[in-house]
Amino acid sequence: MGDLLAALASWTGHQVGVLGYLVAVLANTLLNALGLPRLGGVPLPPRWPRVAVLVPARNEEATIVPCLRSLLAQDYPDFAVWVLDDESSDRTPALLAAEAARCPRLTVLRGAPPPAGWLGKPWACQQLARAADGEVLVFVDADTCHDPRLLRAAVALLLADGAGLLSVLPRQRMGSLAERLLVPLIPWSLLTHYPLVLARRCGWRVGAAAVGQVLLVRRAAYEALGGHAAVRGEVAEDLALARRAAAHGVRWLLADGAGYSTCRMYRSARAAWEGFGRNLARAFGRRLALYAAAWLWLAVAYLEPPLLGAMALLGWPVGAPALAAAGTLVAVATWAVVVARWRLPAALVPLYPLVMAVWLAVAAESLRRTATGRATWKGRRLAA
Repeated sequence: MGDLLAALASWTGHQVGVLGYLVAVLANTLLNALGLPRLGGVPLPPRWPRVAVLVPARNEEATIVPCLRSLLAQDYPDFAVWVLDDESSDRTPALLAAEAARCPRLTVLRGAPPPAGWLGKPWACQQLARAADGEVLVFVDADTCHDPRLLRAAVALLLADGAGLLSVLPRQRMGSLAERLLVPLIPWSLLTHYPLVLARRCGWRVGAAAVGQVLLVRRAAYEALGGHAAVRGEVAEDLALARRAAAHGVRWLLADGAGYSTCRMYRSARAAWEGFGRNLARAFGRRLALYAAAWLWLAVAYLEPPLLGAMALLGWPVGAPALAAAGTLVAVATWAVVVARWRLPAALVPLYPLVMAVWLAVAAESLRRTATGRATWKGRRLAA
């Protein structure tokens, strides 16, 4: 009897620990949701610095034309657009040539193969930065589209904040069910598990974050940080640059770009699976054991409470049903804050256990690909 009571006490203690973790995550999520700045509403600078908009493009025939036309239509007073064709094998080179002939503000570069030790995107960005002029470099992904006010709003915020690096997160456009289940992993991760507000105030490197879909860097800060050469082997080069900025005392900022930019990262279930399978585990660098442990804990924290609640309804002994119910409510509340803050489909809120289960599946697949060296991206194999 004593052993049974001890086991029950231990299990209840475990449930209390899970609930405490979920409450802490909810508190951090609320702090980030309230403290994350939006573009617009800051004083305009007395002088607009020259801006170089830099677009790496590899096999982007489906998106490159609307992206470039939205960039070329910016109402910013002093800018140019540079795009690098990164050894594309589709119609991207022909489309770029046609756009360059149409607009003299656009310069098209032909990329060289990545040197040893370089991944494709950091190398493309490095080539663009070397070729372009501009006091502010704006790296933009080819699957984005932008309001004509984007550059004015983003540069104004960069200057008003005194930041050296500004990451603008576009509103994520999602078509297929797979996209709706997988793409929210990015905003969920940022709001829930990055102490964005505290990291900025306290100068913590570990909490620094960036998303490379729209990334502004002052030229002086970029060179002081070593450019993309300093993150040449990183799949998550945007995150690595933000952490490097924090480590070197360069102010960084993540801002909500909804209303100014949109992005559709993937256009099919297969593309979404491949994309997250490529880069999810690599965000942890070589710490794959830590990555696996983190996802195991997320499985326990976010799936155990609703599972125990369902078991309790069926009359099974589950320790403390009230703790399971409380954990489920806190998890749903956290997910609801993310959905509301990033303007995701409201129908996703009650689906959070399914969403988490899908994330766990792709996390396991990313671990497998990364550990075995089978991860590829756009025809290039990523080393194990």
